[in-house]
Amino acid sequence: MNPSDLFAETLGVTFPVFAMVLLGIVLKRLKWIDTAFINTSSALVFRGAMPTLLFLSLIDADMSQALMPSLMAYLALATVASFLLIWWWATRRVAFEDRGVYVQAAFRGNGGIVGLALAGSMYGQFGLSAGSVLVATIIPLYNVLAVIVLAWYQPQAKISWRSIALKILRNPLILSVVAGLSFAASGLSLPDWLHTSGEYFANMTLPLALISIGGTMSMAAIREASGVALGASVIKMVSMPAVAVFFAWLAGFEGRELVLLFLFLGSPTAAASFVMARAMGGNARLAANTVAMTTLASSVTITLGIFIMQITGMAS
Repeated sequence: MNPSDLFAETLGVTFPVFAMVLLGIVLKRLKWIDTAFINTSSALVFRGAMPTLLFLSLIDADMSQALMPSLMAYLALATVASFLLIWWWATRRVAFEDRGVYVQAAFRGNGGIVGLALAGSMYGQFGLSAGSVLVATIIPLYNVLAVIVLAWYQPQAKISWRSIALKILRNPLILSVVAGLSFAASGLSLPDWLHTSGEYFANMTLPLALISIGGTMSMAAIREASGVALGASVIKMVSMPAVAVFFAWLAGFEGRELVLLFLFLGSPTAAASFVMARAMGGNARLAANTVAMTTLASSVTITLGIFIMQITGMAS
């Protein structure tokens, strides 16, 4: 396949996902959706629709393929290593009061929505199933590491580690993955009518979540973004995924495993980083700027990343 055809094929995978984000921006501009709608839809996705999608993806999956312990371990290791390296870099380049927010913004990705959507777009049911397991791998890490670095630079913030642990254990996405794996292992099957109803509910997850992401984007935040936000964005969208994927390739990962790793590590900064930064007294504007910049840039960086991996044979 020549490069132009390959690039067109890559766009066929990524553009439908990012088109939904763009649609969210347009709908917000037209005032067809508002903040109340976005808050309600985000809660519906997080508490109900996405857990249903993860559960069904796992019980319908061929677990001999979807469950990849070595990839899960590498993703966790790459996340922790990236976190530590970014923190070290921040101590040399970023003002003390902004370091915690900078580190969180540069390592914490939106794999649960953007990564999962792209995995499904690229690999169908396998992508959703394998992606569901990877979501459960990184969510606890993101939460714990983010709290550690934010608390380090905002010592006045009151931290309850028991509360954090309970939130992780009660996270609907993690619970749905545990339930899905357990149900799949049991050998049981859902009644057809219940499975079909669940699919109706689950099918609205990714469109609704992506539209909500677009609706929350602020062009003003991008225009006023500082050099610090730009630096965090470059690390999040280019440096971190490129280095992690390169070392994974050296370690023997290939094909779908490499692409899934790239999609999750190369996802834009999670909106939750803004929420947590604000709650802990950090620079919420820096967090918001990075979320907006990385979300906008991800349509380019992820498309080019997949194209490069395909043209070099890494994703074959």
